[in-house]
Amino acid sequence: MNSSSSIAPGVWTRNALAATLLFGLLLAASPATSQDFTLAGTDLQKRVNGALAMLQYCLTPEVTTSSLSINAGEAGVNGLSLYQLGGGFTWSKSFPLYLEGNAAFSQYDPVFISSRGTVRAEVPVVWKSAVGTAGIGWDFPIAPELVLRPIANLSLGRVVSEISVAGSVADGETGQEAEFLRQGQLNAIGYGGSLMLDYEHSREAYEIDVEARLANIWLQSTRGTSGAVKGAALSQSASLWTRWRAPTGLRALDRPVRYVLEYAYSYYFGPDGDMVGFNHLNSLGAGLELDIGALDPLFTRVRLMGRYRFGENVTGWTIGLGISF
Repeated sequence: MNSSSSIAPGVWTRNALAATLLFGLLLAASPATSQDFTLAGTDLQKRVNGALAMLQYCLTPEVTTSSLSINAGEAGVNGLSLYQLGGGFTWSKSFPLYLEGNAAFSQYDPVFISSRGTVRAEVPVVWKSAVGTAGIGWDFPIAPELVLRPIANLSLGRVVSEISVAGSVADGETGQEAEFLRQGQLNAIGYGGSLMLDYEHSREAYEIDVEARLANIWLQSTRGTSGAVKGAALSQSASLWTRWRAPTGLRALDRPVRYVLEYAYSYYFGPDGDMVGFNHLNSLGAGLELDIGALDPLFTRVRLMGRYRFGENVTGWTIGLGISF
């Protein structure tokens, strides 16, 4: 009876091997049944470099980016809004130190495609960014009414990511990419310089201002940046800004009221120049200018301007207020 209830050593060995093999197959099958969340056909790092490059439209004070909104009206087109406040001035002709500052906010709405096996879905994301830039330069006269102005620039920027309500498909997903999209951040520092030619021609009957500028600023992610997104972008731009002022024949505050016409053009080049869908902007502006020097010795003139902006796949208009020192 004992011999009939016993199990041969070879049978135990075969059973143990079969159990081990079955357990191994179950473990091997697990990843296939819980397929990972991925961003199909999209390089997140490249898009984050694009978010850094996006900051270039706000780095230097110039009128074409004081306010710009691009609607994402078609699938795959990213919405972009830019808002900017900034300016610059020369201390005096006897001490031609040039100072400039700029603060800007932008919102970029890229749309990613999530993939879990054969299931694909859109994940709309909101990237909000803020950037501040300071510049210091010196005016070198090279001709009557014309100066050459080299400028050193330093910038600080931050991009914060959050998934919009419609992007709940990524809720609960793990991994660095999903975590960054849900509540990630990217901090950046930028440094570089600009070279400007400034022509100011002032007569009693009219005034002409022309500025041509080349800017080159390197942006690099810094401490506090989410692990999934560390990158760099080179901001390179060339811009031309022109303004014509002339009296209207009207007077206010015992000073002439002037009409103002503007044209500006900006071109963004380099490896990341068109990361957000366009690389150049035009601006046409018109408005009125009031001389307030009799009221405030610090501010000499105030302008109310309307501007129309256009470029590749970009149109818009804005009303702004300008002040001259």
